[in-house]
Amino acid sequence: MKRTAVINVVGLTDALIGDHTPAIRDFAAKGCQLSIEPAFPAVTCTAQSNYLTGVKPNYHGIVGNGWYDRDYSEVHFWKQSNHLVSAPKLWDELKQCDSSFTCAKLFWWYNMYSTIDYSITPRPMYPADGRKVFDIYSSPLSLGSEIKKDIGDFPFSSFWGPNAGIKSSEWIAASAKWVDDRHAPTLSLVYLPHLDYNLQRLGPDAPEIAKDLLAIDGVVSDLIDYYTNRSVRVCLLSEYGITTVNHPVHLNRLFREKGWIRIKDELGLEHLDCGASKAFAVADHQVAHIYINDQSILNDVRKLLEGTEGIENVLNSSDKKCLGIDHLRSGDLIASADKNSWFTYYYWLDDKIAPDFARCVDIHRKMGFDPVELFVNPRLSIPELKILKFLLKKSLGFRALLDIIPLDASLVKGSHGRIPSDQNDYPVLILPKQCNIHENKDTLKSTDVFGVLKQMVYGTIS
Repeated sequence: MKRTAVINVVGLTDALIGDHTPAIRDFAAKGCQLSIEPAFPAVTCTAQSNYLTGVKPNYHGIVGNGWYDRDYSEVHFWKQSNHLVSAPKLWDELKQCDSSFTCAKLFWWYNMYSTIDYSITPRPMYPADGRKVFDIYSSPLSLGSEIKKDIGDFPFSSFWGPNAGIKSSEWIAASAKWVDDRHAPTLSLVYLPHLDYNLQRLGPDAPEIAKDLLAIDGVVSDLIDYYTNRSVRVCLLSEYGITTVNHPVHLNRLFREKGWIRIKDELGLEHLDCGASKAFAVADHQVAHIYINDQSILNDVRKLLEGTEGIENVLNSSDKKCLGIDHLRSGDLIASADKNSWFTYYYWLDDKIAPDFARCVDIHRKMGFDPVELFVNPRLSIPELKILKFLLKKSLGFRALLDIIPLDASLVKGSHGRIPSDQNDYPVLILPKQCNIHENKDTLKSTDVFGVLKQMVYGTIS
């Protein structure tokens, strides 16, 4: 087997490779660049699961970044147990072929309780006093403390939220080199999220994106050099392309107007009661799973969705089967946005009584993905002062709410999830020089990536 490193440059597309990514451009020019027909939905957890199992959600069960659990009557987003992915994994198959094979999985999702040899994933601690303490989870457990001692704490605030930026990708890259230097895994899976942030905040056409491209190109260049000098074969990979949007669609507000949503007052704020609602949406970028507890209104829900501006497709049972997303976790219907639109999880009609978590970075309580968490509320005159007060209260042992996130979905300028109409916005796979895979074909299915990575490790891609 050949030592291999897979560098996942989130959001990278052919449209972004050019003068601002000289290292990536040159690596592609010397090798073999392929487009990947995106997973559906084209979101992190589904894409990675397709890549690492070679099958679609109807088999591996990852229908999005989160879904509604019908048994618990709760929405669960960004869970991390690898047991949720029900299909066999790439590393398990490779281990069966060679017992000496080892794998490092660095910040790819579903990284806890897997059969991976070396793993690191973001995992805050939640003490009983209500605090949230930023940390990482590792396997072996000693790996986390050892790596933090050598390269410092993971810069959690730069991984997601208003402060998200290049520091988290730099730390992950440093951790990849640290693990390789000490353990030399056969396969390293490295996740670099930097492009994800401003592509959503500002949109791919914003002039500021050039700086982000140069920044991530520097990180990638350093990793390519590091691995190449150690005779480790490198490939670059991405999960989806982010395209321009300007139209947020509030599905749960539409359902509320129809009387299908049940709202519960909790301490004067509104909370959506999924189990008691007739129908509701779990929003995930440009795709939304629609769960219908009262099947008598299914046709009415579908007609409403089909007549709503910003919705391109409404998938029923047969449509889901064709796309390979007919799983028990999927919604009864699935809505896909048009190219200019995306879905919010918002359900309140008055911002004054929105739930307290709405104005916080709180990825687990929200019943959908919330890219507005990348912004600081522009109505705050001195946000730094509010943050300072929050930190002071925490240091004194008091409970505090860092409610600095706006409730204005129009701020978001980029999204993903649907299949882009332009292939230049597809994710990419860039293989080493002299590759001869998929002759006369420049596009792979997302599930084909599994086989390509396997061939790289076997050394059959030359």
